[in-house]
Amino acid sequence: MTENRVVTVKLPEDVYLEMALRIPEGDRSHFIREAISEKLQKTPKADKLLALEERMNKIEQEFGQIRKYLADLEILTFQHGKINPHQYCIDELDHKIMEYLLHYKSATTPEIAQYVKTNRWLILNRLRKIQKISKKQIGKPIVEYYAGEKSGKKKAWWIDEELIQE
Repeated sequence: MTENRVVTVKLPEDVYLEMALRIPEGDRSHFIREAISEKLQKTPKADKLLALEERMNKIEQEFGQIRKYLADLEILTFQHGKINPHQYCIDELDHKIMEYLLHYKSATTPEIAQYVKTNRWLILNRLRKIQKISKKQIGKPIVEYYAGEKSGKKKAWWIDEELIQE
């Protein structure tokens, strides 16, 4: 058996009076020790929490790899040129954005904003949403942002012509 240590505890008056009524004077130390031991058994150990967190992160990473592999398989199995880009549009604004990209193949957010007559931040958010939804559904985004120069355009959004209906 291990050595006992002295611990001083301050209790609210009502808790002390309740303990004095229920627990005889000679048994109070034993009662408090048991109460602390029971509470400690119910409280998870920090190292176990850390180990569980590490396991959970590992599982999440493995699950992400599985999702990536499944998305790669979907890319290999869907037929190129059979996707309607308008199916990822939520409202009329998204349809206008998609029409502009279908016509010009690429555009910067200020160009689209000028065409649609709204602010570029709204356009940016909509393009990101279309990109996210299409990537989730088919494993590859229908629109993609390219920061470098491509076909004379810098920092532009491009529609993936392999995926769209022709």
